[in-house]
Amino acid sequence: MEKKIQLLIIFVLMSMGLTYGICVQMKTVSKNGTTVNLTSTQSKLKDEILRISEKYDNLFAELEEVEKQLEVERQNSTSNNSNLATLEENIKQRNLALGLTEVTGTGVKIILNDSNITTATNPFINVSDLLVHDGDLMNVVNELFNAGAEAVSINGQRVISTTAIECDGNVIKVNGTKIGAPFEINAIGYPELLSGGLSRQGGTLELLEARGLSINLSKQNSIKIPKYAGAIKFNYATNIENY
Repeated sequence: MEKKIQLLIIFVLMSMGLTYGICVQMKTVSKNGTTVNLTSTQSKLKDEILRISEKYDNLFAELEEVEKQLEVERQNSTSNNSNLATLEENIKQRNLALGLTEVTGTGVKIILNDSNITTATNPFINVSDLLVHDGDLMNVVNELFNAGAEAVSINGQRVISTTAIECDGNVIKVNGTKIGAPFEINAIGYPELLSGGLSRQGGTLELLEARGLSINLSKQNSIKIPKYAGAIKFNYATNIENY
């Protein structure tokens, strides 16, 4: 756990350093009135971002390896102790509920995309209705959970209790990560219930189809949904027993 925290701190510091460097560079250019070759600057920034991304990937891979080693140590330490084995099982179940483990199972897949209708074919249509919005994704996710979904992801981003789905210009952010259409929503649960909940008369998918959005719903025998890769932090909620 200490190793995991250290890796997260290193990545945050690296990101802050890069952001600070960019801001200083932009401020200096503005102050001196220097004409800068934008192509060269953009190329340098791109190279720096790629280096940071590579370092992050390496740190994340190292974190994954540490977690695997931790799991082996847990299994070794609980193999001959029933109390510790029970505690370990409770931890696994809680991590499963929190979305901190990769899961697989039956379910459904929804591919949601912007409409191919244009104002040229229908000049009276509202252009905004032809696009997938953050609210549309939230409505689909809510219907999936209402129908009994046990795990949901959007374009590889695990949806948990603290997940934010928000508009950011012409893209949508899920867990702070920018994603764009087409949107692939995977859900694990009983396929018949999930598809039935989504396809019900007057449901979200019917309303989206009425706007001309492209929708493909299919039942799946095997779906893999990744774990939530971020850090879960509560600033205001505290366990009652702590008072």
